[in-house]
Amino acid sequence: GTFISGLLAIIPVGATFYILWFIYHLIDGLVGRETPFGVMVEKSLGRWIPGMGIYMTVILVLLVGFITRNFLGRTLHYYMERIFFSVPGVRKMYSTLKQFTTALLDRDTSSFQKVVMFEYPKEGINVIGLVTNEELGKLQDATGEECLLVYVPTAPNPLSGMMLIIPEREVTYLDMPVEDALSMVISSGSVLPESLQTVNKEEKRPRFSLFRRH
Repeated sequence: GTFISGLLAIIPVGATFYILWFIYHLIDGLVGRETPFGVMVEKSLGRWIPGMGIYMTVILVLLVGFITRNFLGRTLHYYMERIFFSVPGVRKMYSTLKQFTTALLDRDTSSFQKVVMFEYPKEGINVIGLVTNEELGKLQDATGEECLLVYVPTAPNPLSGMMLIIPEREVTYLDMPVEDALSMVISSGSVLPESLQTVNKEEKRPRFSLFRRH
């Protein structure tokens, strides 16, 4: 078991070094000191640049990475979206999921910016949710009081959960970042964010209130 674990750890690293070494020798054979390119560089600069093969290898790898992330990656994403949007049943689901994930991960949007806690599904049991909307439109008239739209993610997958309409008087706003709330969900509560950790009394830090009523 130990041998297999070590082998599995070494193989990816060894394969990466082998590929880089192969690329280096290939490039060095094209831009080395004795090659036409190397002779031209030495004549132009008046001296030879040691490690030219290494520099060119690094530049090539960075260039490939740049092209992949900025051109091929976007092109692949574009064509995949075209395929999804061309399928009637998948189009609506994909569009909704894309809007949801964008709102969840994009910090420039007004959604998912506040973390709240409230009792659910019964008194004495609390859950953490993310405020998705404070403007309910006609739903506000139907409820008869100030309410919030709150998304309650399901552990360990925050992309699944429930949408609840909750009276604002029933929620407690938590003074914690949305990222901390999501990390708790993903870890199923096994990771306690720093914003929720108890302050050590010996450190004599100023006290602060974790919960604040809106």
